[in-house]
Order: sequence, then C-alpha cells, then structure tokens
Amino acid sequence: MDMLDMFSLLALALLGMILLALSLQYLRLRGIWKMMLDCRSSMRWARIQEMENKELRSALRAEKAHVEQLTRKLVLLQALVPQT
Repeated sequence: MDMLDMFSLLALALLGMILLALSLQYLRLRGIWKMMLDCRSSMRWARIQEMENKELRSALRAEKAHVEQLTRKLVLLQALVPQT
C-alpha cells in the first residue's frame, strides 16, 4: 500500500465519520422537531380550552345575575302579597 492509497483510505474513513455525525444530528433534530410539533399541538388545545373556559365563566356570570334578578322579583312579590 503506497502513500496515495493510505491517504484515500484516511479520507474515506473521515467521510464515513462525517456521515455518522450527520446521521446522529439528523436523528436528534428529528426528535426535537417532533417534540416541537407536539408542543404546538398542545398549545393549540390549551388555547381552545382557555376560550371555552372564558365562555363558560361568562355564561355562569350571566346565569348568576339572572338568578339574583329572579330572587329580587320573588322577594318583591312576597312583600306585595298579603300573608294569610
């Protein structure tokens, strides 16, 4: 084996190591990308649930106000109706 063959073999080994490093980076980045997509999906669902919670709280406040109004009307009616 002469010097040119050794140099070619060394270059081939170096290219193999670079390919291995790039493959490992690809696998790592693929995992990070999947995690980011999962996080994005979770954030979307969290926003949807937050909007639903706001709507439900608003409806609850309106219902409580309606109950208070009906309670006041009942008190007024009881005051107007003579007790027997």
